[in-house]
Amino acid sequence: MTEKDRELLRRTIVIAHEAMEKGNHPFGALLADKDGNILLEQGNEFREGGSAYHAETLLLLKAAKKYSPDFLKSCTLYSNFEPCCMCTGALYWTNVGRLVFGATEKDLLRFTGDNEENPTFSLSSREVVRHGQKDIIIEGPSDDDALVEAICRDHMDFWK
Repeated sequence: MTEKDRELLRRTIVIAHEAMEKGNHPFGALLADKDGNILLEQGNEFREGGSAYHAETLLLLKAAKKYSPDFLKSCTLYSNFEPCCMCTGALYWTNVGRLVFGATEKDLLRFTGDNEENPTFSLSSREVVRHGQKDIIIEGPSDDDALVEAICRDHMDFWK
């Protein structure tokens, strides 16, 4: 994971916090081109669409309308947490070639527990991609403890 990756992950924390301030779950995602330029940003929209309105899926659906699959192959999805199987599926089907996430699905499960608004899977994005036919690069979780702590901060009390 590069310093640019860490910088963009820090941006997902801000997006997630802004989503939370609007009454949504604290998740944020962004799409960057091969040079690290931010193309799209998206927070969770639970209040609008319930549990299916994950930041990553919403962002990827917008990206599929705006960019070609060939272009998306060279792009990276950044997410504060490891995308769930639904969001990883959206990554797969939109043809985004790389995923970078800060904290794992297992980290998230520690916070969400059995919360009915986010019945977190115990299924890694790597496992989902392993069963597909595309070579998608996955980097995460972050090895920067301070970054992971910052990602988790909004979740510590949110799910109680």
